[in-house]
Amino acid sequence: MAYRVCFVCTGNICRSPMAEHVFRRRVEEAGLGELVEIDSAGTGGWHEGDTADPRTVAVLDENGYTSAHTARQFRSSWFPALDLVIALDEGHLRELRELARTPDEASRIRLLRSYDPAAGAGLDVPDPYYGGREEFEECLEMVEAASEGLLAAVRAELEERTP
Repeated sequence: MAYRVCFVCTGNICRSPMAEHVFRRRVEEAGLGELVEIDSAGTGGWHEGDTADPRTVAVLDENGYTSAHTARQFRSSWFPALDLVIALDEGHLRELRELARTPDEASRIRLLRSYDPAAGAGLDVPDPYYGGREEFEECLEMVEAASEGLLAAVRAELEERTP
């Protein structure tokens, strides 16, 4: 059974698709592609059916990542099938905890930057939507920095599952 990770931001067109594609590559490079399923969603449904923001696509493409994406809204009914729900900022964390129906579901929600030991106290990945190119590049840097720690955590979980 695959280990399932879902990244969540506001509209699922900037931060969470970026995190999805970066982490997917990390997982594939680690040889875990068949063991880990990765996707993303937004706390709101404003952009459902849309592709990722063109600036997200450009930054991903220019850095060698895949970028195909269709936005969707996170549903509380997904919790039982997910092992880890990764929020991109504190607001998403709060909204996801409100959607969780049990303490077990709530325990699966984490902030992405909590996996980056260099992040310090500021664990939000700022929303680049109203910014320019620089904000999207900074978002990518934060996502990449946290992805290594997240990969280590997922690898440890997979090892615990293996008898």
